[in-house]
Order: sequence, then C-alpha cells, then structure tokens
Amino acid sequence: MGKLKRIGLVALAILVLAMALIGVLTITRGTPIGRVVTLSDSGPPAISDSLFERTFEMFTGTHISDGNAVQQANNGNGVYPALWADLRSARQTITVQMYYSLPGAVADTLAAILRERARAKVRVLLLVDAFGSQHLTRSWIRGLRDAGVEVARLRPLRWYTVSTATNRSHVRVVVVDGRIGYTGGFGLADYWLGDGRHEDQWRESNVRFEGPVVMQLQAAFASAWAEATGELITGPLFFPSSGFQPAGSTHAGLLFTSPTLGSTPAERFLALTIVGSRKRLYVENSYFVPDDDFRRLLKRAAHRGVDVRVLTVSSKTDVKTTWYAGRHWYEDLLRGGVRIYEYQPTMLHSKTLVADGIWSSVGSMNFDNRSMAFNNESNLVVLDSLFGRQMDSIFFDDLRYATEIKLESFEKRSAWSKLVETGAMLLSRLL
Repeated sequence: MGKLKRIGLVALAILVLAMALIGVLTITRGTPIGRVVTLSDSGPPAISDSLFERTFEMFTGTHISDGNAVQQANNGNGVYPALWADLRSARQTITVQMYYSLPGAVADTLAAILRERARAKVRVLLLVDAFGSQHLTRSWIRGLRDAGVEVARLRPLRWYTVSTATNRSHVRVVVVDGRIGYTGGFGLADYWLGDGRHEDQWRESNVRFEGPVVMQLQAAFASAWAEATGELITGPLFFPSSGFQPAGSTHAGLLFTSPTLGSTPAERFLALTIVGSRKRLYVENSYFVPDDDFRRLLKRAAHRGVDVRVLTVSSKTDVKTTWYAGRHWYEDLLRGGVRIYEYQPTMLHSKTLVADGIWSSVGSMNFDNRSMAFNNESNLVVLDSLFGRQMDSIFFDDLRYATEIKLESFEKRSAWSKLVETGAMLLSRLL
C-alpha cells in the first residue's frame, strides 16, 4: 500500500508539473513569422503595388473599401469635444466598447450623455473590459442601467477562466447611429484630457470616420457583445443601409485582430507592412518591444534603404518594465540602421505607423507580443496619400518633443540600467 501511495504521489507531482508547464507555455507563447518569402525577383509586393492591398486583405481578413471620410482626433483636445457632440446627436443607436476606465470627469461626462440619450429612447449599449475597467464603481454602472443603458462586462475573471485570463480585448469602439465611428488608444480616464504636450496629459492618436468602414467597426463590437451577453446584434437599427453609403473618397478598412494559434492577423499585418515599405517607415508606439523576428525585419528594411524611425516612450511611461524591456534591444536596432526617439513631455500612448506616405494605421495595437498574440485589437488602416502626408507631418511634429537615442552615448549607460533592462527583457512575452 505504501508503495502504491508513493507511485500515486509521484504521478500526481508529474501531472501538476506538466500542467504548470502547459500554463507557462500558454501565457508566454509568441507568433511564428520569421521572414516573408516570394518566388519573384521583385520580392514581396510594395505598398504602392495593387497586389499589396489584395494580399493584406487575404492575409488579415480586412476589407479595404472606398467611400470613407477619415479625420485625425488626437489627444483629449481632439477627441472628446467631437465625441461628445456626436454622441449627443444620436437618434437610433450608440455602441461603446472601452478597455481602460477610471472614475473621473471623462467617465462622468460619458455616463451623463449616455443616460440622457437612453432616456430619449436611443438604444445604448456599453461594453467594458472586466479587467481594464474594474475601477468603475457600482453606482456609476447602476446609474446607467437605471436610465436604460445596457451595460455588460467582457471576460470577467473566474477560477475557470484562469487559462485565458491574459486574453484581453484592448479594442476601442464608438459607433453613433451606424454612421460615425471612433477608434484609437483613448479611454475613460482624465489623463487622456489635454494636448499631449504637458505632464499628465497623455499624447494619444485616434480617428473619427464615416462611410462603409464604420460597419466593420460595428461588426467588431457585435462580436464582443455576443461573447459577453449571448446576444448577436444585427438588422437595420445597428447596420442601417445609409451606413454603407459613401461619405468621402478615402480607402480604409478596420483591422480587427483576435488571438489564435499560430500566426495572427496582427503579426501578418506588421510583417507585410515592413517588407512592403520601400522608402520610409515611421512607427509611433507606446509599448515597443519587438521580438527577434520583427527586429530582424526592421533591420533588413533599413539595410535596403528604407528610412526606419521609431518614436516611443521615455521614462514618463506608465509601465516602466515594458520601457526597460524595449530599451534592452536599442543597441541591436541602432546598429542595424533603425533610428529611435523617446518622447519627453509626458506619456506617449499612440499606436500608429505610416509607410511610404500612403499606408497608415491608427488604433489600439501595440508593437509587442501581448498585442500580437493575446489581445483583441482594433486599428483603422488607410491607403491614401493625403492621409499619409498628415501622418508624416504629425510624426515629425512629435519628433520636435523627442530625444533621439544615439548609439555612442547609449552604450555608456550604467551597468545597473543594463541589468534592469535584461531582467525586463526576460519577461517581455508577458508584458
């Protein structure tokens, strides 16, 4: 009996260790694309080639449509006044999905508008992430529900969901009457107020848009709402025929990414963009921690003559560990010809890129493993030279407030800094 007991304990220990290993591998998985290959002498399709758009659509499931109007809505000063006005204009429906929320003026303003519109018989749906918006008070939510707003929490943390707790929806959605859409990196917290140039006024990039692409954003919301409530919204109230009508002349699509086994749409989007760049690639991202494969792709782009520049956070970041992890790889990237800048006035929370002045992305996706392997993300992608020139201009305007990292001086940082960076780098797949 004693021998059988020992065998049972050993078997149990082996099972526990195996489950622990599976858990570690699950929460540290990466994405597998290491290179982009082609049998043609010209290489992967350039962004200016019509094949690029078709390839992007096939590889990510994102449809790029004509007939859209897209506007920058950067920083609190650029997004909230327009957003509040659009929400107050709603006559049929409002759908809102937010990842991060804190009590304060922004959250209270949104709640007041949603309550007023719900009392005016507008159907209002609000979806908040159970983790990112956990600080919203019960009274705040109860006030919305009492006014007729339908409120749901996405992916609440339960003991039986521990294995997927790291899979969050980082998506930002606002759709008004199926005709006006917003996405970007903004949320419901007061540090998103302001001009992005002063302390505690985060630098943020968002977009307001009209046209058929709004229906894609609504569909992204609908999938999350169905997950949270079991209710799949459809029909002309949420997808009106007027929403499919042209509102401008801009080619745009909604890149909605979800975690999956193997390579993800987010990873394929970034890989295709990097190898498709021929002249310049400007990345502005708050959490810039590229893995080995993406560093290699960026360096290869610089080697073939692409002007590759990255603008990221400084020590004023809200997540120091991610900043240290990214800095661990600065030397490698700088030696490879990539130019790196750190934004100085405040926290930089933008997630944008612009390639060859014609292909742009603005949204919620960070340049790290979490966004590519674990999160749902929403990015508006735009194939338009006018919008691309605006993106180039904004990028260089931000560089006026940034410090360029030079290899010679960066190599002289302290041994302690290098040690901290190495430690953070070891955690980079979890950040």
